[in-house]
Amino acid sequence: MATNVIIATMKLKLTIIILAIASVLHIAYVSANELPDLGDVSATVMSPLQEQAIAEQIMREVAVSDDVLSDVEVTDYLQVLGARLVANGPEKQQKFNFFVVQDRSINAFAMPGGVIGVHTGLMLGANSESELASVLGHEIGHVTQRHLARMLASQKTDTLKNIAGIALALLMSRANPQLATGAFTTVSAIGVQNQLDYTREHEREADRIGLQILDSGGFDVRGMPSFFNTLQRGSRFSEGSTPSFLRTHPLTTERIADVTNRVEQMPYRQVTDSIEFHLVRAKLRATYSTPDTAIGVFEQNIREHRYSNEAAEHYGLAVALLRKSAFAKLEKELAWLKKNAPPHAMIENLSARMEVARNNPQSAAAKYASALERYPDNRALIYGYAEHFLAIKQPDNAVRLVLAKQNLYVDDAYFYDLLAKAYTMQNKVLLSHQAQGEAYYRKYDLARAIEQMDLAAKANDGDFYQTSIVEARLKQLRQMLGDDKKPKS
Repeated sequence: MATNVIIATMKLKLTIIILAIASVLHIAYVSANELPDLGDVSATVMSPLQEQAIAEQIMREVAVSDDVLSDVEVTDYLQVLGARLVANGPEKQQKFNFFVVQDRSINAFAMPGGVIGVHTGLMLGANSESELASVLGHEIGHVTQRHLARMLASQKTDTLKNIAGIALALLMSRANPQLATGAFTTVSAIGVQNQLDYTREHEREADRIGLQILDSGGFDVRGMPSFFNTLQRGSRFSEGSTPSFLRTHPLTTERIADVTNRVEQMPYRQVTDSIEFHLVRAKLRATYSTPDTAIGVFEQNIREHRYSNEAAEHYGLAVALLRKSAFAKLEKELAWLKKNAPPHAMIENLSARMEVARNNPQSAAAKYASALERYPDNRALIYGYAEHFLAIKQPDNAVRLVLAKQNLYVDDAYFYDLLAKAYTMQNKVLLSHQAQGEAYYRKYDLARAIEQMDLAAKANDGDFYQTSIVEARLKQLRQMLGDDKKPKS
């Protein structure tokens, strides 16, 4: 894992990593004259296990990146939307990880192993949920058709080591533009036309799969050509010229015509955007400017009736008011929402967060408890309630809550982070290190997971049963790391 160490040392942002991987794709397909068949060739170049290994490397970077949005309400919305689309796609068994990048540009990207990132700018730039879903469907199409494996097949790049080496070289060239000159000169010399033909074929295929997913998922297939129109007006949403999505997903006249023709042959379906779509976008808008600016915009929109969803506009105003600690006005907005908006966990969470901000622990606990009775599997409420218990020095309650809910999200690293903090407050050394080790494991960081589990095994405050579990888990993790170090065939 020397490559990972070097990359970590460089401390490059996730955005640079994304650009580097995109550059790998450009170099990999430059010499291809036609689209390879999907099947044995791509499978031998990059197996599903190899793709998953790359995906885990990417997710390790995602877990620690400041560029990735940590808001669980926004992330869960994207995960639910993505899962709905995957369930209606051609590869239902493929594992996908969706995450949100804090970036105002209109962009989304797919990477090996089903890793899909979506910029906040895309979520705000989409005019409907079907438009947003069309982009996710398109990216899912890139993954299920294994376009990266096809590209690598044309270059005979058949090992993870080679792939990692190319990625590292490109990462370094991004940090030092002088190093990039030779590589990009070579790309131009090989032949731009073949490169474009290849990428257009990929884009058409991803469009076709995306339309099928949209239709099967119950969305409006007209969201895809509508999004193309949004992109063509992209200068409205991003500073500069062309939207980022167009630079990595070339949009041609032929491609637009192909999608439009396909859509015209499909039945018309009028689809109403979900309330989550509106609330999430309002929350993003409320946090992307100063509180005073956001408050002014929301108040003006409400006053002039300029909105697609009135409840979301009031919710966005309430979020901005909480940021400013304007509690009197916030209470009025929450009262309006509870009277006029459809019941929703995001509104209940905002109400509880207001009590936390007002330093009213009893009221906050009551609101969290009541909300969880109505929405028992809502992660934002579980997180908030557990964090509240930790803040008021009640680790016993935090442990009980997390353990009661943990089976709902067995792969959620943050549940173990919360447990580790609570056990530390209880002076339970073994359990604290054990929980922290499980958190690192779910962040795809085996080395740190082993380190923490080793500390847990050496702790002297656990009983025989607890120590036995830790030692067995430590042995298992070490075997996993050993397997990781074995060369891939």
